[in-house]
Amino acid sequence: MSTTGATADPLAALGALPGVSESVESVRKAVDRVYGHRIMRRRSNAITSEAALRGARGSAALSGADWALEEVRRRTDFSGDDEARVVGAALRLSAEAGQLLSIWRQSPLRVLARLHLVAAASDGDETGRPRRAGEAVDEPLLELPLPGADEVSGRLDGLARLVVEGSSAPALVTAAVVHGELLALRPFVSHNALVARAAERIVLIGSGLDPKSVCPAEVGHADQGRAAYLAALDGYVSGTPEGMAAWIAHCGRAVELGARESTAVCEALQRGAA
Repeated sequence: MSTTGATADPLAALGALPGVSESVESVRKAVDRVYGHRIMRRRSNAITSEAALRGARGSAALSGADWALEEVRRRTDFSGDDEARVVGAALRLSAEAGQLLSIWRQSPLRVLARLHLVAAASDGDETGRPRRAGEAVDEPLLELPLPGADEVSGRLDGLARLVVEGSSAPALVTAAVVHGELLALRPFVSHNALVARAAERIVLIGSGLDPKSVCPAEVGHADQGRAAYLAALDGYVSGTPEGMAAWIAHCGRAVELGARESTAVCEALQRGAA
């Protein structure tokens, strides 16, 4: 996404694209339904915990580790193989996201560095910093052209400015742009998709749209399928108004599906079945 030009608030301009306001309104209604459920008044912490687990499972599935929810819930060791490590990284990010809200608006690049450190769980030199020229990226499920290190640096700085300066755009638009830009740039040598989805979650929580983190967009992204996810991402990368609107709508649908998931959890708790 270009952050230059005549528009003082480029995120607000995206919010005015055809169809985006409808997505924003649909998301708001879905979120309000969860927050209005009677169980949320008594057991919101339980819903938040379950949403975090289900969101981590969904994010891991999109990164190639499509485990059953009960397997994620049951396991305690995530060091055995590549899939286990992906699930472990997703769980760590889900737990970490809520701890970084106060830092995000002041220093989003610091938060992204922390998210990569948490996901990678490594003390290597390449961990927690943007990749340098010539460094390879291990992100096999994303086959988009890879921007060079200089472009990554410039666009990360632009993204950080947008976050710090704030915007009148709806939270959904900001979250979708943060998510899409990180996927397009793949600024780290690994775990970029997991980090991008964790950053989207931080925006949705910190904006006040989903302050209790009970509408896991990761669930919705996974439910829509990897093919739809990548097709929508192609729209974002194209930079066209239609492509950007389609990506924002895709992210909006993901939040709606996450909200539906937590509504089902509320209903199960109300019946005494969970």
